[in-house]
Amino acid sequence: MTSVTLEQQFERFGPAYRWLVALAGMLGAMTMVLSATMVNVAVPSIMGAFGVGQDMAQWAATAFIATMVASQLLNSWMVEAFGQRLAYTLTLILFTIGAVVCAVSVSIEMLIVGRIMQGFSAGIIQPLVMATIISVFPPERRGFAMGLYGMGVTLSPSLGPLAGGLTIDAMTWRHIFLVPLPLVAISFAMGVVFMPSKKFSRKLPEFDWTGYLLLGTGLVCLMTGVGNGYRWGWGSDGILSLFTIGVIAATGFVYWQAHAKAPLLDLSFFLNPRFAAAMVIAFAFGAGNFATNYAIPVFAQTIQGFTPTKAGMVLAPAGLLLVMMIPFSGKLADRVPPHFPIMTGVAMFAFAAFLMSDADVNTPFVMVAMFAIISRLGLGLVMPNMGAAALRGIPPDRLNKAAGAYNFTRQLGGAFGVNCVVVVMESRTAFHADALATTQTAANSLTRDMIGGVNQLLSESGLPEAVRQAGALDYLSSVIHIQAQTFGFQDAFLVICLVFVATLIPAWMLKRTK
Repeated sequence: MTSVTLEQQFERFGPAYRWLVALAGMLGAMTMVLSATMVNVAVPSIMGAFGVGQDMAQWAATAFIATMVASQLLNSWMVEAFGQRLAYTLTLILFTIGAVVCAVSVSIEMLIVGRIMQGFSAGIIQPLVMATIISVFPPERRGFAMGLYGMGVTLSPSLGPLAGGLTIDAMTWRHIFLVPLPLVAISFAMGVVFMPSKKFSRKLPEFDWTGYLLLGTGLVCLMTGVGNGYRWGWGSDGILSLFTIGVIAATGFVYWQAHAKAPLLDLSFFLNPRFAAAMVIAFAFGAGNFATNYAIPVFAQTIQGFTPTKAGMVLAPAGLLLVMMIPFSGKLADRVPPHFPIMTGVAMFAFAAFLMSDADVNTPFVMVAMFAIISRLGLGLVMPNMGAAALRGIPPDRLNKAAGAYNFTRQLGGAFGVNCVVVVMESRTAFHADALATTQTAANSLTRDMIGGVNQLLSESGLPEAVRQAGALDYLSSVIHIQAQTFGFQDAFLVICLVFVATLIPAWMLKRTK
């Protein structure tokens, strides 16, 4: 493969090249991020298809995000080894193979393997596209470039549940993995034409295998520990072993990166107070964004009884509004100190999560959609300004590494956000179920009236008394479970709110950094 530099591409296509390469890259990145959240509305279907609980089914989403986190730091090495064009096209091919594996999976384990392949691809392509877009715009327009990039990667998660819902209602849950493939084919063709390339060298650059092994071990152990802690017992030998190995591996990774010749994560970026503050915000915002993208569609289906399509539509208006807002927010990032819009956006997201903490089965569709709109307005203010604040002042030759560190931190927050919100929902659901069960006594007049009413209805259908009593008690048990689940979701949204309130501190610290 011959080398085609950015300068040569500009000579060939003229000033329009920056828009052509941005479109090519964004289409691929958006398709992969879309696939990340399409599966969220399929969680109930996956649970039924493989006979697993939500704790196992959610790994179809978590495995994608966790692998996406681990592969974020491969971007710099991939670009150095193969060039942007070959790295971009190879990731699209791997993503396609993973989609086919998911579509034909015969077990939850096979499905998770396919999602791991897709997540690996998505992790590489996002910082690659981000660095490419930034490199074709002049430094004084980096805020706008980040807004353009942010528009795509934040719109896709909002539209993913809708696309997944439409697909499931029209076909089956397996087809949600195949629907994005035509867009992948278009991205591949555009990438071959517009992405810059380099001459392939048989001698590959040095790769930090030790660091990558430590990172992967730490992520797998810590996320498995968090995901299974409630069911296995937080003090059980298995969970303690996972946390011990995970902490040792994560600590070893940080130490190794500080001393490695070719580190995956350049820790010197974090010595910059502004970059470090932006990364704290990125971690928290990644956690809240992915957690709400997961929790809202599942809440709409399991608590409110929405169809997959209607559950997906809850986030769609917010996503469309985000498209119109982020270009404006990107321009704002070039003109206004970043802490103003970031603090405003964080506060809006916290407020939206607080409103969702009071939602239940009677909350109208319009209100849930409005809560999502408020949160996405906050997201639109934060994303471009956060990225611009982190990358402003980074020299061009270090953009790939800085973009990898930025995306790694944001996606790391997302991976733990989904895992933690499921743990909160499970544990608080069990807590509330026990609390509600203790109130179901003969002295509870509401319970007596409900059981009497159900008994009456069953009696009119001609069922014998023994069956009527069992049916009434089964109905009572279902009501308690649904109510406990509702309280569990509400507590999870309240936790998200508190996390964002705490994020106001590093957002304010941006004011004091240079």
